[in-house]
Amino acid sequence: MTAIEVNGDNMAFFECLSSATRVKIIELLNDRSLNIGELAELLGVSSAIVTKHIQKMEQAGIVATESATGKRGMQKVCSLQLDSVQLMFRQSKPAAQRSYAASIPLGQYIAWDIKPTCGMVSEQKLIGMLDDPRYFADPERVQARHIWFGSGYVEYRLPNFLLSNQSLKRLEIALEVASEAPGYNEQWPSDITFSINGIELATWTSPGDFGSKKGVYTPQHFNFGSQYGLLKTLSVTEEGTFIDGVYVSPVTIGQIGIAFGKDVLFRIACHEAAEHCGGVSLYGRGYGNYDQDIEVKMFY
Repeated sequence: MTAIEVNGDNMAFFECLSSATRVKIIELLNDRSLNIGELAELLGVSSAIVTKHIQKMEQAGIVATESATGKRGMQKVCSLQLDSVQLMFRQSKPAAQRSYAASIPLGQYIAWDIKPTCGMVSEQKLIGMLDDPRYFADPERVQARHIWFGSGYVEYRLPNFLLSNQSLKRLEIALEVASEAPGYNEQWPSDITFSINGIELATWTSPGDFGSKKGVYTPQHFNFGSQYGLLKTLSVTEEGTFIDGVYVSPVTIGQIGIAFGKDVLFRIACHEAAEHCGGVSLYGRGYGNYDQDIEVKMFY
């Protein structure tokens, strides 16, 4: 049974039932299919009038027509398309979209492959030694609040709490990010690529590595050069991928393989072969201009 909500969007359907002639056509078609000429003869009106009625009924989904060969050439044969309808006076409200959120500390990456310049700092101190990628394996990395590298990638596992009967509608990731220059250089473009499960979503070109003034939350004792980044929000939806609300690629939520029981791997990279290989600087809670880590929201 077809359900039809009683609202202005379905006026074409209700208008079909407001005409005695159109109701009579429904009665005639209840027994068998008829062509335009046969309906005109039974109704006692012209074929032109019947044709107009049938066009309205066809647009409303009540009647279906098809062309067939008759004694006098091609003719339009009409038949009922509906058996019954249910009128919905109380319209069902759409289910509220559900979501969950998580904060991913910068130091909780699970995979990496980076080249200098590089380093990381906790809230209080430098972790390991500057420009030595080996220290990206230091257990203290989980305390990192600011990390940087000249090229390569870091990869995070995002929490996936979807149930087997749920599907993801939208994924949002917000992070503070910039280029990475030796010291700092505010005119230092870098092509930074974001990926989910090995699928590249988009590349954003950071304009520079910012250090001419102190970040709002950057500790006073941190004076390595880089001070803050830009807050970027990456959104993957059923329509495509967006950065800060601007469409950037055709990759949709259905293409990145997020489902019940599946890993969600988020990679931030600067490829050596990029046109602007200017590195990556990431700012977490307690550094930069935004007091946050990598913020993830999943809508289902």
